[in-house]
Amino acid sequence: MSWAKSLVKLSTYEVEVLQKRLAEIAARRQQGEMKLLILEAEGEAEARRADCDAEAGWYQVGYMEGLRLRKAAVQAEIQAIALEEAGARDALAQAFEEQKKYEHIAEGLRLAEVREVARLETAALDELGLRRAAGGR
Repeated sequence: MSWAKSLVKLSTYEVEVLQKRLAEIAARRQQGEMKLLILEAEGEAEARRADCDAEAGWYQVGYMEGLRLRKAAVQAEIQAIALEEAGARDALAQAFEEQKKYEHIAEGLRLAEVREVARLETAALDELGLRRAAGGR
């Protein structure tokens, strides 16, 4: 029975580790999405500035090209993180399945042990009853 408990503990630990990993990946994805929002806000601010200042308008084309490249890099990073997140979710789902399987095995062993104890008690009580019945005649 102790080996079954050990398997359950190990699988629970694995699930916890994978949950932490998934949380870290999700946090990185959110950071990437925030970077993208900040870049878009900077682009809008620069466009408004270029509308107001003719000299800034000369540099707007170069700035927008650089902004487009930075946004593309951040979007690629977000896509890579999304793939990593999907893999982590799959691994977590598999770990949950393994954990449930081990818990089911441990429960089966516990129930078998309870049945065996009940069987032994019944046998002992039957023997005691037979002795009393034989002694009382």
